[in-house]
Amino acid sequence: MAAHLKKRVYEEFSRVVQIPQEEAPAKKLRLSKPSKSAALHIDLCKATNSTDALQYLLHFARKPVEVESVEGVVRILLEHYYKETDNSVRLKIASLLGLLSKTQGFSPDCIVDDAINTLNNEKSHQVLAQLLDTLLVIGTQLPESPTVRQRLIEMACKHLSDTYFGVRNKCLKLLGCLGMADTPLTKDNDGPGASLGGVRDIQSIISDFFGDQDPRVRTAAIKAMVGHRRHLVFLCVCVCVQACRLLSDDYEQVRSAAVQMVWVLSQLYPESIVPIPSSNEEIRLVDDAFGKISHMVSDGSWMVRVQAAKTLGSMLQVSHHFLEQTLDKKLMSDLRRKRTAHERAKELFTSGEFSSGRKWADDAPKEKLDTNTVNLIASGACGAFVHGLEDEMFEVRIAAVEALSQLARSSASFAEKCLDFLVDMFNDEIEEVRLQSIHVLREISTHITLREDQLDTVLAVLEDSSRDIREALHELICYTNVSTKECIQLALLELLKNLNKYPTDRNSVWKCLKFLGSRHPTLVLPLVPELLSTHPYFDTPEPDMDDPAYIAVLVLVFNAAKSCPTMPALFSDHTFRHYAYLRDSLSHLVPPLRLPGNGLDLVDSRCGSGSVESAQLFLQQSLNRVSTIQNLEAPGAQDLLNFTIRDLQRLGELQTELAGAADFCATYLRCQLLLMKALQEKLWNMAVPLCLKQNVTATAAAQQILEETYKLEFLYSGLESRQVATIHHVRLQAKALQLILTARTRQGLDPLISSCEKFLQDIESFQRLFVAELPHLQDSFVDKLLELMPRLSSCKPVEMVKILLATLRLSGLLQLRLPEQIHRATATIIEPTGESDNPLRFTTGLVVALDIDATLEHVQDPQNTVKVQVLYPDGQSHVIHPKPSDFRKPGPDRHRLITQVYLSHTAWTEPSQIEVRLLLAYSSSSTSLSSSSASKLGWSDSIDSLPPPEAAVEGTIPFSKPVKVYIMPKPARR
Repeated sequence: MAAHLKKRVYEEFSRVVQIPQEEAPAKKLRLSKPSKSAALHIDLCKATNSTDALQYLLHFARKPVEVESVEGVVRILLEHYYKETDNSVRLKIASLLGLLSKTQGFSPDCIVDDAINTLNNEKSHQVLAQLLDTLLVIGTQLPESPTVRQRLIEMACKHLSDTYFGVRNKCLKLLGCLGMADTPLTKDNDGPGASLGGVRDIQSIISDFFGDQDPRVRTAAIKAMVGHRRHLVFLCVCVCVQACRLLSDDYEQVRSAAVQMVWVLSQLYPESIVPIPSSNEEIRLVDDAFGKISHMVSDGSWMVRVQAAKTLGSMLQVSHHFLEQTLDKKLMSDLRRKRTAHERAKELFTSGEFSSGRKWADDAPKEKLDTNTVNLIASGACGAFVHGLEDEMFEVRIAAVEALSQLARSSASFAEKCLDFLVDMFNDEIEEVRLQSIHVLREISTHITLREDQLDTVLAVLEDSSRDIREALHELICYTNVSTKECIQLALLELLKNLNKYPTDRNSVWKCLKFLGSRHPTLVLPLVPELLSTHPYFDTPEPDMDDPAYIAVLVLVFNAAKSCPTMPALFSDHTFRHYAYLRDSLSHLVPPLRLPGNGLDLVDSRCGSGSVESAQLFLQQSLNRVSTIQNLEAPGAQDLLNFTIRDLQRLGELQTELAGAADFCATYLRCQLLLMKALQEKLWNMAVPLCLKQNVTATAAAQQILEETYKLEFLYSGLESRQVATIHHVRLQAKALQLILTARTRQGLDPLISSCEKFLQDIESFQRLFVAELPHLQDSFVDKLLELMPRLSSCKPVEMVKILLATLRLSGLLQLRLPEQIHRATATIIEPTGESDNPLRFTTGLVVALDIDATLEHVQDPQNTVKVQVLYPDGQSHVIHPKPSDFRKPGPDRHRLITQVYLSHTAWTEPSQIEVRLLLAYSSSSTSLSSSSASKLGWSDSIDSLPPPEAAVEGTIPFSKPVKVYIMPKPARR
C-alpha cells in the first residue's frame, strides 16, 4: 500500500503541465518612402556644373511627388534657385514650382512671398516670364484669397514696362485671369468708387497695349480682355471701337483675336446701341459686329477667313436684313439711310427738269450713291457667304457651309434664300465640301421645298464614284420635299439609274424610295398606272420579282398607298401577290396595308399587336412571377423558368422596342436555370466516381454561365450599376461552382490552393467595385460570403469548398431590376448577301478582296471592339480588325462598316462555302477598377498603392448572323 502511494506521489510530481503561451502581437510594418526633398538636395549638391543640375531636374520632373513632400521639395528648389547663376536652370526651377503648385491637396500660399521675392530680384527676361506664369498658377489655385490676388496683380502691373515681349504677354495674361471687379489697383483710391475705379484701371491698362509695337503683345492684350469679359460692361463702347480698329491690323494673329473679341462683345450685349461713324445713325451692337465680322470673310489670311466664317454661324440674334445681305454682293436698299420726302423734293427742285451741264454728273442714274449716303453695313461685307462659298481654300468653304447651316436652322426664310447656294456646292471639286453640303441641306430640309431645276442639280451627284456621297444624298432625298409629280418621276428615274450603275446601293435606294413615297402620296398617285405599267382594257405582262428596279418601284408605290386609300384600286392582281411576298421578305420597307384582292382582306397581323405599355407590364409581371421560385420544388421551379424564358423570347420578337430588355432578362434567367440544374440534390449526394457524367454536365454549365455573363455585361448598353453588380454576382456563383468541381475531381492540392486564393481575390474585387450596391444584395450569395470572409481567409481549402457548397445551395434567386432602357448590340451584314451561287475564283497563294457592308446598332466604341471573322471549311479561322476609317456614323447609336477582307487559301478541288460574321471583342479589365479611384490621382500621386486588378479576361462574342460565301482557290498555272 505504501509502495502504491509512493508511486502515486511520484506520478503527481512528474506530471508535465503545459501553460498556453500568449501569442505575441504581430509586428506592424510601416512602409515609408524615401524623402523626395532629401534625394533632390543630394542630387543638386552632387552637380558640378549647370548641365548636371539641369539633368537632375529633368529626371526629377518625371517622378511623382507625394503631397506631404511638396513643401520640402519647394524649399530645396528655392534654396538652389538663389545659388544658381545659370538662366536655364533657374528657368527649369521656376517651371517646377508651377507644376508643384498644381498638386492636389497642397496650398501654395506658403510660397507666395518667395515667388514674389525671386521675381523682384530676377534679371533674365525668360526666367521672369516663367516666374509670372508660376504666379498665375498660384493665383488660380487660391481663388478665395483677395490679398494674394491683389499682390499678384500689382506685380504684373509693375513688370508691364519690360522690354521683352514674353514678360508683357504673361503680365497681361495674369491681369486678364486674376483681375476682379473689386480689385483696386491704386492705393490712393479709397473712396466708394474704388471698386469701379479698379475695374477701369485694369481695362484701361490692358487696352493701352492694343497699340503695342509687338503683334504678339497686342494679341495677348486682346485675349486678356476677352478673359476679362465679365467686366466689359463698363467700357463697352470704348472697347468695341478699339476692337474694330484692330480688325485691320497688319498681323493675322491680331486680326484673329480681334474677331473673337468682337464676337464676345456682341454676345454679351447684343441689344446695345452703338453709333455709326461720321453720321447720326445708330445700330444694334450685334448687327454692327455681324457686319464687321462679315467683312473679315474677305481677309487676306485664310485662317482669319475660316474663323470669321465659323463665328458668323453662331450669331443667331442678328437682324434678318443683315443676314440676307450676306447672300448678295450688291448693297440692298434696306441697309442704306433713307432720305425723307422733303429732301428728295428739294433735290428735284434745285436740279431742274433737264440737266444744264453746269453741274458734274447731275443726271447720273439713281443707283449711283453720293458721298452723303450712309451705309449701315460696310460694302466689303456684302455677300460674305458668297465670298466664303467661292473661296479658293476648301477649309473656308466648309466653314461657310457650316455657318449657313447654323443660321438656316434658326430662320426658315433664310433657309429658303440660301438653298440655291447650297445646291451649287454639290458641284465642288473637293469631296469633303460636297459631303458637308449634303449634310447641311439634310439638316434644313424641314424648311425647304426643292424645285425641279434644283432637284436636277441634286440628283446629278448620284453619278459620283464615292459611296459616302451617294448614301448621304439618298439620306437627303429621304427627308426632302418636292413640289410636282415631275420631280417624283425625275427622282425615281435617277435613282433607278443609280441602282443599275452601282448595284451595291440597292438597300440604300430602296430605303430612299420608301421615305419618298410616304412623304408625297398625292404626287405618286397620278403616276401609278405608268409606274406599274397597267392598262384599263388589256392585261400587261407580270414583271419579274427578282428585278431590283421593279422592287424599288413597288416600295415607292406601297408606301404612298398607306396614306392614299384610293390608290389600291389601280393595282392589278399580280400586284397584290407581290405585296404579300414583299411584306414577308422586306417587312422593314413595305408597310401594312388593307388591300382587297380576290375576295381576301389582306390585313397584316402585326398591325394588331399590343402596345408597348402592355408589353412592358407583361415583362415586369414575368419577372415578379419568377421571384417566387424559392417556394417551389426543383422540378416546378425549372419548368417556371423554362416557360418564362420562352415567353420573353417571343416578346422580344413581337415588340422590337423591348427586344433588348426581353433578351437581357431571358439570358439572365437562363443563367439561373443552368445554375439550378448544376446544383441538383442527386448530384452532390453521390460519390465522385459514380457521377462522372454529372460532373461533366455541371462543368459545362459553369462555363456556359460565365460566357453568358460576359454577354450580359458587354453585349447590352444602358446598364446601371445595379445591373452590372447582379451580373458579377452570377459570375461569382459560377466561379464558386467551378472551384467546387475542381476540388471534387482531386486534381492536386496546389491547383486547389491557387484556385481558392484566386476566388478570395474575386470576392475582394467585387466588394471594392460595388460597395455602393451591397445594401441591395442582402441575403444573397455574396452577402453571406462577406459575412464568412474571416473564416474563409483562415480555413483550409477543403473546408472552404464545403462552406462554398453549402452557401451556394442555400442562396436564392437575386431579383433583377430593369433600368429605363436597355439596348442589345446587333449587326446586320448587307454585303455579301450569301445568295450567289457563282464562286469567287482566285489563284492559290494570292488573295481576293471580299467587300463587307454591315450596319451596327447600339455598339459602344466600334473602332476598337468590332472584328470580322472568316471561317474556312477546314476549320481555320481568321479574325480581321477593320481600320477606324472604315466606320461611319449615319445617326445616333448607329454605325456603318464598309471594309474589305482579303481571302487566301491553298488549292481546292471544288468550290466550298466560307462563313463571314462580326464579332464583338471585350476585356474584363474595363470594369476591374472603378473610375472614381483612378480619377483621384494627381501629378504627384502614385498608383503603387492601388490594389492590383483581377486578371483580365478577353474574348469575343458573335453578334451577327453568319453569311456563307462560295469561293474557289484554283491551282497556279505552270
